[in-house]
Amino acid sequence: MCVGQISHRCIPTVKGAVHQFPKGWLSDKNKSMEPSSNFKSDIWALVLAGGDGRRLHGLTRNSQGVAVPKQFCSLRGGPSLLEDAFERAAAIAPPRRICTIVAAQHRQWWTGMVGGLPQENVIVQPQNRGTGHGILLPLLRIASRDPGAVVVLLPADHHLRDEETMAASLRQAAILAARNRASIYLLGAEPEEPDTELGYIVPASRSRHDPAPVLRFIEKPSAKRARALLDQGALWNMFIVAASVHALLGLYGCSFAPTITAMRLLRGSSFDDMYQQLRSVDFSRDLLHGNESKLEVLPVPNCGWSDLGTPRRIAMTLRRHLADDGVTRISQRVANGCLNLADEYARLAQLGAVNRTGSQGLVG
Repeated sequence: MCVGQISHRCIPTVKGAVHQFPKGWLSDKNKSMEPSSNFKSDIWALVLAGGDGRRLHGLTRNSQGVAVPKQFCSLRGGPSLLEDAFERAAAIAPPRRICTIVAAQHRQWWTGMVGGLPQENVIVQPQNRGTGHGILLPLLRIASRDPGAVVVLLPADHHLRDEETMAASLRQAAILAARNRASIYLLGAEPEEPDTELGYIVPASRSRHDPAPVLRFIEKPSAKRARALLDQGALWNMFIVAASVHALLGLYGCSFAPTITAMRLLRGSSFDDMYQQLRSVDFSRDLLHGNESKLEVLPVPNCGWSDLGTPRRIAMTLRRHLADDGVTRISQRVANGCLNLADEYARLAQLGAVNRTGSQGLVG
């Protein structure tokens, strides 16, 4: 395989001291999620935070009218979604093995949120060229430092009601990937209802606890088909992946060899120019789809998961999981400087800019 023939030579990174995580970065409620001292030493977490969040631009504009990418916003005034993802990553890896991929044009937002990571673990892409390249670049960086790494990919735009259940599933997936280094494990959430905005994974067999081979992916089905998928035991695709770095790089076929070589060797403006020329590649659609024979899906028990990918998803999350608190408009920004999605949603609802589905006037 072309990718496997490329040696993992050292990739230059910016050296920096390891900072202490800011107070509150690992909250008391999640202390029990910290990995134990005897946990596998080759487990890495990669937090994906390079997206632009265009579908939420109508909801995430700050007081200057600038659209803030959703991962740098807070759902209700607490930590940002990115900081929540870092806490999630701490369930499986220590800070020295937590990396994040961010975009250069978002520096004003992520700079204050990544201070707890070693500087070389903050990987900056010059442009957003899709999740395929946004994952490839940090995979190559991790492989150069730890060729035997097992990597867990964690999106930075998720909300969970039950973090402990998620943490247990992340640990299980990481251990499975460490034992079976040729396999790639996807996490699939037990659906709460037929949802036409989400992708589905159809497993080869039904199990509430064990992984099963992936038969196929179904993206954003009709309501009728979504109901049929639930009857078949399909799971919501959480886009959380655990696998050896070698297995993940193996998804990138021979056509990626020039890009891989350039990512490894180029620096500075030459690297930026190369990245500018890359076509957009979607990791799920262009790399996972068609490689089902290499994939297994691990069911995740109901944990109140949402990807917060659309205004409707935010509205549903607020109604289902936060309705007991109520959502009131206090201020657009909160003490930690993050745009508060719940407050902004409430403000727009009061202005009549959203309807009961949460969609009207908000899709950017």
